[in-house]
Amino acid sequence: MTAAMRPNASACPACDAVPAAEALAEQATQKDARLALSLPTIHCAACISAVERRLSAQPGVKTARVNLTLKRATIEAEADVTAADLVGALESIGYEAHELDAGTLSATENDKAGRDLLMRLAVAGFASMNVMLLSVSVWSGAEAATRDMFHWISAAIALPTIVFSGKPFYVHAWSALKNKRLNMDVPIVLAIVLAVVTSLWETMLSGEHAYFDAALTLVFFLLAGRYLDYRTRAVARSAAEELAALEVPRAVRVVDGVEETIQVSELVLGDLVLVRPGGRMPVDGEIIEGQSELDRSLLTGETVPVFAEPGLGVSAGEVNLTGPLVIRATAVGEETSLHRMADLVAIAESGRSRYTSLADSAAKLYAPGVHILSALAFAGWFLYTFDMRTALNIAAAVLIITCPCALGLAVPAVTTAASGRLFRKGMLIKHSTALERLAQVDTVVFDKTGTLTAGTPELTNLADFSQRDLEVALALSMGSSHPLSQALSKAAHEAGIRPAKLSEIEEVPGFGTQGKLDGELVRLGRAAWVGAQTLAQTSAFLSIGGRNRAFTFTDTLRDGAEASVRALLDDGQDVLLISGDSAGAVEALANRLGIVKWIAEALPEDKAAKVSDLAADGRHVLMVGDGLNDTAALAAAHVSISPATALDAARVASDIVLLGSDLSPIADALATARAATKRIRENFRIATVYNIIAVPLAVAGLATPLIAALAMSTSSITVSLNALRLR
Repeated sequence: MTAAMRPNASACPACDAVPAAEALAEQATQKDARLALSLPTIHCAACISAVERRLSAQPGVKTARVNLTLKRATIEAEADVTAADLVGALESIGYEAHELDAGTLSATENDKAGRDLLMRLAVAGFASMNVMLLSVSVWSGAEAATRDMFHWISAAIALPTIVFSGKPFYVHAWSALKNKRLNMDVPIVLAIVLAVVTSLWETMLSGEHAYFDAALTLVFFLLAGRYLDYRTRAVARSAAEELAALEVPRAVRVVDGVEETIQVSELVLGDLVLVRPGGRMPVDGEIIEGQSELDRSLLTGETVPVFAEPGLGVSAGEVNLTGPLVIRATAVGEETSLHRMADLVAIAESGRSRYTSLADSAAKLYAPGVHILSALAFAGWFLYTFDMRTALNIAAAVLIITCPCALGLAVPAVTTAASGRLFRKGMLIKHSTALERLAQVDTVVFDKTGTLTAGTPELTNLADFSQRDLEVALALSMGSSHPLSQALSKAAHEAGIRPAKLSEIEEVPGFGTQGKLDGELVRLGRAAWVGAQTLAQTSAFLSIGGRNRAFTFTDTLRDGAEASVRALLDDGQDVLLISGDSAGAVEALANRLGIVKWIAEALPEDKAAKVSDLAADGRHVLMVGDGLNDTAALAAAHVSISPATALDAARVASDIVLLGSDLSPIADALATARAATKRIRENFRIATVYNIIAVPLAVAGLATPLIAALAMSTSSITVSLNALRLR
């Protein structure tokens, strides 16, 4: 018996069991892996079904769930399942996918805060209805012991409800007072507390009036406003966090010719990293081996892949298309260009907190005014009557009647109505102050690739080629995954062309595709490769028998691009086009759309700097973009829009998401925003007029806390009805 087979003595069965259990636990842990994929092109329930079905069919995958709102798939799989396998499986059925670092995505996908508010709202509503029923008996003439019994039952219902449901207001009010400032929640809490204290006092003294119903109704209306406000921004998440998640979590390091898969965090400067076709660059570096083409569209907006060869610098986040590359790392971790872009976004996002809503601005004046007025009413009536009970009742009535329910609903009611209108037109409002800022816009900045254009090339000169040339070109293009080859193949198939019979077809990474036609070499690819003169226009060259012909391509315009730009110009907006693409492509598109001002070959920091410069000149900029290279500019702009097809990081950096592929709703969004801001100001005026009429009555002692609560409810309903006019 060998040493490996010889059994070990054990003092007790448990001693054997513990290591065995640990081994099983470790084995189970190794088997389970949680992967996350970004799916920027999914848009409906059919997409969800197709993606989940394809992922679930992959060997080793246990569960696959797709979140359409986040455009993300979460996969539970065995340890040997890699993200590359899943990405390839999805791309085989036509869905673009990018690996996300699941560990970096700390933002919860569960809407806990929304559910919490809704639960407190429901409890307050249920309790207020029951206390109202008890109050009807009192109002109907119940007296003495019967009246006192109903008051005590009301107290038993109201007190725990107010403590539970009013928690959001208590927390925010205490936070403000702790920092020596006032907000809208301070007078709200004071009104609730005073109404409850007054009611308890009246109940203990066997008084005729208790105002538990008023306090509960107050909490219910205020929670309704708070929940409406929350729903307008529930989908907003940190763009910087999404950018960080796009960093590749694992890399293949090459040491003395041996490949090993490690965490990206373990890489150091000078390491050699292998990036296979279809993979993203995990670090900034320099190519030292291999030839391929790089897709830089997510970072720079360039529509045409860039030829990659030894000596070329690469950035984290770029996609290797056709051949394996070995990269020497020159920047890792927080020093990579992708991480620096995330820092740019984080800085711009922190500046966004400078925008305060109209309601918050009103609260700075409103809150101290209400407190002073209530204190003066209490002091005046106490000095006049020397009756603490009367003075406290009137002070409570003043606080309740001036309680900012109408102001609290003024913004969220309008925002919700406007958001609903824009949602039906295909736009999702994410940020609570987006409509206010959108109404101020006077300058619109567009990205090019993926925003004004669909991001896919379109063949423009198919008719210039003979049937035979097209058959050869189709046969060659079908053997390549290059975007230009795919566009050529699509156009030829639509024209009814059938591929020629070629032999020895192969793709030469970074150059193109070649094969043999009756023993003669034919090629489709780069100009230098086939010996042709490079054109300024995006092109691919076909070489047959020493004769070279160029297929030319242009970007496909996104639906509604021309109509949207025309409407914005007619509206008096200053429209600017900024792109990382070449000058020729940008100028051609600008001329096509009638845009006079344009900037080409712009880096991500250039876009953000230009937006910041416009802001410094007093302009209110609307930025419309879709790529990683737009993310910092989207976050820095006064307000921003991105298509739903945009990368997650760009989509969450924006204030508004365009749900469809049509850009035409953008101009209508500006008009809706201006109308919404007008309604908000009208609501403020309604609340002001209400207070001008109601406050003197309360101060004069002509309004009991019950009448004050009814008046407050009436003003809240009026504000809500005015907001609904937007629909």
